[in-house]
Amino acid sequence: MELNTFFKSFIESEEEPVFICNLDYRIIYLNPAAAKRYKHIGGYDMIGKPLNSLISFESQTKLDAVVEWFKESEGNNFVFVRHEDQNDSNHDLYVCALRDDNKNLIGFCNRRRSRIIDTNEPYSIF
Repeated sequence: MELNTFFKSFIESEEEPVFICNLDYRIIYLNPAAAKRYKHIGGYDMIGKPLNSLISFESQTKLDAVVEWFKESEGNNFVFVRHEDQNDSNHDLYVCALRDDNKNLIGFCNRRRSRIIDTNEPYSIF
């Protein structure tokens, strides 16, 4: 089985929204959680659209600076954007560089990390 199948399955199983953009700022992928979260602005129909048509001018300016920073070094890959603490959410939002096998920047994605502690018992299926 092709490795891309595993990666796609991994991202689609992610409970947090993930979107991926190319360097033209076009949305090329949304996982199901992102399509659901952004349904009010198109959901899956956002694929192929420029991200800058969906975000504020201020956010676009900051994202431009982040992408330029990603281009400066193959070690520049992760930028904290903001903390979200609303609607029972407690997450940090990041923009992450996406690179090819030669470490060339090919796009970027968003990533959310939860600050909510999981209170389930370890391996609770047993």
